[in-house]
Amino acid sequence: MNTIWIVLPILTLLMFDLGLSLRFEDFGKVFRHPWPIVVALFGQLVLLPAIALGLAYLFRLPPVFFIGLVLIACCPGGSSSNVFSKLAKGDVALSVTLTAISSVVTLFTIPFIMSWATRLVGDSVGISLPVGNLIKQNLVLMLLPVLLGIGLHYAWPQAAEKTDKVLSKLAFPLLLVLITVFYIQHHRTILDNIGVLGACVTSLILLAIGCSSLLSRLVRNDAQQRRTVIIEVGMQNAAQAIAIASSPLIFANEVMAIPAILYSLMMNIVLLTYVGLVRRRK
Repeated sequence: MNTIWIVLPILTLLMFDLGLSLRFEDFGKVFRHPWPIVVALFGQLVLLPAIALGLAYLFRLPPVFFIGLVLIACCPGGSSSNVFSKLAKGDVALSVTLTAISSVVTLFTIPFIMSWATRLVGDSVGISLPVGNLIKQNLVLMLLPVLLGIGLHYAWPQAAEKTDKVLSKLAFPLLLVLITVFYIQHHRTILDNIGVLGACVTSLILLAIGCSSLLSRLVRNDAQQRRTVIIEVGMQNAAQAIAIASSPLIFANEVMAIPAILYSLMMNIVLLTYVGLVRRRK
């Protein structure tokens, strides 16, 4: 079974659900409360890909995993980050605003960063990035479902609310199904590389949390904002990374998605532990 036929519907549903919770006015909040948003976007769009690049060199990852690690670092988390922010008693409004902005900005940053990363290490092993296909896929699978979700919210708010309640409950089980199918198909490759890749992705998550916390303190974000920034920077959209890696229109390489799978597993373990510690302390 080709996992692309599982991940594409899952990604579309997740982005549609994201649209159900977004408002056009969310984008205007960046001008009223800029610093928490600037710090989080810097962490998501600049810091995390830069850390991933450094770790890929440090751990001497082969090109396919090198590109896969940078790829997952380029895909900020969707609506799941809003749930985690709520659980951590964070600033949910800030989380929603960041989700709204990053879902649009990454349509442009992902092609730019991934094109550069692919040229850096992929040319020597025959890995190339069709930038046009990546942009088209992101528009169809990400932007269009988000816009449809926003449209449903404004046209039929009650129906949108009911749909959101159902889809939000399905998001995590669907991701588990995807990870399970992926593991069954690629378990040998995953087990052969889990030592190095596991350490690499765990380091990426911990560095993301540490650096985003430090940046938040430097600009004097309050505790709620700081918790949200930590979650937004640390949580990545594994479904999006897997869709890009395995899509026959882009990389057509399921092995490239292994860093995203491992990141998703470790991300949930680390961030759930973080949420638990925050709630226990409070």
